Amino acid sequence: MSLGVGVSPGNVAVHHGVGSLKSMDRKVKVAEVALRCLILVLGVLVASLVATDTQVKKIFSIEKKAKFTEMKALVFLVIANGIAAGYSLIQAIRCVVSAVKGSVLFSKPLAWVIFSFDQVLAYVCLAAVAAAAQSAVLGEFGQTELEWMSICNMYGKFCNQVGEGIVVALVVSISMVSISCLSAFNLFRLYGKNKGTAGDI
Repeated sequence: MSLGVGVSPGNVAVHHGVGSLKSMDRKVKVAEVALRCLILVLGVLVASLVATDTQVKKIFSIEKKAKFTEMKALVFLVIANGIAAGYSLIQAIRCVVSAVKGSVLFSKPLAWVIFSFDQVLAYVCLAAVAAAAQSAVLGEFGQTELEWMSICNMYGKFCNQVGEGIVVALVVSISMVSISCLSAFNLFRLYGKNKGTAGDI
């Protein structure tokens, strides 16, 4: 088919580019929803594993109960993952609603807010895992220089369940880092060459 007067080959490339952008946006949105749902489920799992973990030990006719509130690092871990789970639920709902409405891209102020919250939560989750892991190492091996004894010899079940929670929390942290990368991509592409198409998608 020959090109008519006033029609340039460049018009075809423009339409193709918009279609490719739409396809990429949908893939990014699906990945974001999947990650946020994963964080939601695993965040609740971490909070449940650690918060419900208790073990009673009888020492010289005195009962001692190990629970997560005895270690501030574990309290921080539970709170951080609880917040991450709640925040991910809200963002997952936002993603689904925007996909249903057909608005894939969003305004710069909203993109900055999401980017900022994702960054903060990623750092918070990483800090919580690091603090909990350090406490777990002290609980497992003690600290001979300070004459701190290992408590996991006495509270084996408690330590094992906390360890499981920390491993799951590590996955949550990695997922939060991935989400923060996605939100950075969503934000900074609004300043790129395709920024003019944001309102059309």
